[in-house]
Amino acid sequence: MLLYLFISCFSIIFFIKSLTLKPLPPWATEMRLLSPWFRKDVSFFLSSRLIKNILGLAYFTTVVSKMSLKKMSFTSKVDNFEEVEESAMSILDLPDLVLECILERLPPAALCSMAGVCSSLRSRCISDHFWEKHMKKKWGRIIGPAAYREWQWHIALRTRKDSSHLKQGKPKGLMRVLSIVRPSWWIKSKVDDSSNQCSLPDDSIMSWFLALETGRFWFPAQVYNRENGHVGFMLSCYDAELSYDPRTDTFEARYPPHGRRAVAIENHVPWERLRAPPFDTSPHDLHISDCLNELRPGDNIEIQWRRNKEFPYGWWYGVVGHLEPCDGNDNYCRCHNSDTVVLEFNQYTAGSRWRRATINRKEHREEGNEADGFYGGIRKLCNVEEISTWKRLWPSEILE
Repeated sequence: MLLYLFISCFSIIFFIKSLTLKPLPPWATEMRLLSPWFRKDVSFFLSSRLIKNILGLAYFTTVVSKMSLKKMSFTSKVDNFEEVEESAMSILDLPDLVLECILERLPPAALCSMAGVCSSLRSRCISDHFWEKHMKKKWGRIIGPAAYREWQWHIALRTRKDSSHLKQGKPKGLMRVLSIVRPSWWIKSKVDDSSNQCSLPDDSIMSWFLALETGRFWFPAQVYNRENGHVGFMLSCYDAELSYDPRTDTFEARYPPHGRRAVAIENHVPWERLRAPPFDTSPHDLHISDCLNELRPGDNIEIQWRRNKEFPYGWWYGVVGHLEPCDGNDNYCRCHNSDTVVLEFNQYTAGSRWRRATINRKEHREEGNEADGFYGGIRKLCNVEEISTWKRLWPSEILE
């Protein structure tokens, strides 16, 4: 009995020592700020690994104890223990293809945790090959070319600051004396400090993913029904700068100032009210319409509109209507042959000045005035998902 207790304690101590890991890199601590769904994935992943280790330890202890009670001496037990330990398989012993398949199935939080285990797993887990899939799955719908370009500028600016800091730094105290004796010591220490502080490549997709997920990076996108569905912006979509809040799984939006209007801030914007800009242009630029000749009554469209020349454009939802003489009968309708196109905004009451607008199919550029605003470019909606999004955001009451 005493021999069984000794072997069990020895096994547990050996197992605990085998769990000793190197400290996690600095960027790994960012995962604490991730959303509850990520933390759930991490806890599940770590719990499953811990349960497997405990069960394996229990099985191993049982086998050794049975062998000790039957026919093995103490020396033979220790030898057998060492043989079993030497034959244990590490995850790094798996074929590359198998290991890659395992890593591909890990959620982002678990993949980040695996990257903190050792340098070999780190080099695999930070690969763009794995993170590109996670980026597209979670952020692909609201991240466009403008956001990617903003990220590239962010990287360039940070790299420039780091390099200037490295050049401007001067040795002090003992390092000043050592730098006179051997200047390479000072240079090497600065390079080492820089590499230790930022072990994750700035231009990696993983770095971008973590910057988005923790809310450190503000990116351009568009918001439906801005300012909590303000009546003046119902069924519109405007550009804004966004930052993700992992605690609430929502966003903070900053709308740029225009005219006398200061910066407007909106909190707790849900995912459902966001999209990537349909065109990689400034909100002040007029969109050149390429669908005017195709427009027919019943088509779903978005049209640029702004209050005056100082304001940015927003995209407003509408449908192509029928001309006044037409009764809407498809068999006799010839509205699509006319140069005049009627646009209807049915969220407004029939007598409202915002209900209808007309444009010239052949000569349309920007049309309007200071009283009714200015209508800009038009894009025809063919995507069913885009159309259903607008209809889902339809106001509960008709607007005046």
